Amino acid sequence: MKKEKIAYFAGGCFWCTEAVFQRLRGVSNIVSGYMGGNIKNPAYREVCSGRTGHAEGIRFVYDSSIISYKDLLYVFFATHDPTTLNRQGNDVGTQYRSAIFYTDEEQHKIAEAMINELQTSTFDAPIVTELLPEMPFYSAEEEHQNYYNQHSDQMYCSYVISPKVAKLTQYFKHLLN
Repeated sequence: MKKEKIAYFAGGCFWCTEAVFQRLRGVSNIVSGYMGGNIKNPAYREVCSGRTGHAEGIRFVYDSSIISYKDLLYVFFATHDPTTLNRQGNDVGTQYRSAIFYTDEEQHKIAEAMINELQTSTFDAPIVTELLPEMPFYSAEEEHQNYYNQHSDQMYCSYVISPKVAKLTQYFKHLLN
């Protein structure tokens, strides 16, 4: 029996995060967009300026009878650097920050426990991932949806996104479609 829930993750560039989560079994309806800012319906150009306060992120549906929220978090933390403030590689700015927007208290508790676990077991530097309640999510423009699958031959995709997908394939085979 399906147990569909919604999750929101911001792990730097939304093209990267989207490409990773598209490959997971039990995950569907992924939308790249903006969350955590202070204006309604921001455009990509505005978000990239850093003045709106939004993070690039994704919203998706997951079937908790197929994949757990904890497994989603393991993938999230393994496929970006949660220890760099407002940056992922060469992408710099508040729009590239690491953030989890929880939808209920269960997600909040699981994410908080995961951060504490990983801080003591995995990462040497402090985890700077924001843990915030769900906020309005604004879909990014159509050209940003399904980006990696449509443009995997572009240099950014080859050098930045492909290694994340390779890492996912190497360490999380049991969760892949």
